[in-house]
Amino acid sequence: MSDHLILRIVGKFLIPYIMLFALYVQFHGDFGPGGGFQAGVIFASAFVIHTLLFGVQSTQKIAPPWVLKIISSSGVLLYAGVGVATLLMGGLYLDYDVLAADPIAGQHIGIILVEFGVGLTVASVMMLLFFTFADRGEQA
Repeated sequence: MSDHLILRIVGKFLIPYIMLFALYVQFHGDFGPGGGFQAGVIFASAFVIHTLLFGVQSTQKIAPPWVLKIISSSGVLLYAGVGVATLLMGGLYLDYDVLAADPIAGQHIGIILVEFGVGLTVASVMMLLFFTFADRGEQA
């Protein structure tokens, strides 16, 4: 892997921009194309590129599997928690209107929270899956 100096330099330059684009897709998803799933996949792709360039162990120092498991669980809990919060506030499950005094503001808050939960879950599960298969390839 040490003979791919140009790829590593270009990768180090591009990976932060890929992550920034994922954040843009995440938080622009309620106004246009995008959202949690797409952002999660884009964010995970930055770590896939890092793994391909620097190896599984190097990337797992940045994003250990135990942290990814916590993040994936937190994303699911955030999604479900928004639904439970709307129930406790007198609405239906995932009825965002009750999250704020203005129904439009409630919709905005609910969509951002749910899509953020989806993004966290998708990114961390994609990374865990990739690490599982990539680590088996390095051991062989």
